[in-house]
Amino acid sequence: MSVKVKIFYPHLQQFTHNQEVVNVDGSTVGECLGQLVKQFPGIEKGIFDERGQLLNYVYFFINGKGTYPTDLTHPLKDGDELTFALLLAGG
Repeated sequence: MSVKVKIFYPHLQQFTHNQEVVNVDGSTVGECLGQLVKQFPGIEKGIFDERGQLLNYVYFFINGKGTYPTDLTHPLKDGDELTFALLLAGG
């Protein structure tokens, strides 16, 4: 099952050879992220902490709709679009 992963934050795009969209296979958010990390190992440190948990400022959108960011078991279907972004505060 093919899912498009859109990487909104340019800092993370450096790990995907500056690709904003990457195709991965998986039936859940977690499986898709696992495939993303397999394809681009450097991106792991940008989305997971040293314990393998999502960083608290990583948020996901499925087909443009927000989802609870830590729900890696959320199901996906063929053709879905998973967008993730880093929500950072500024001042």
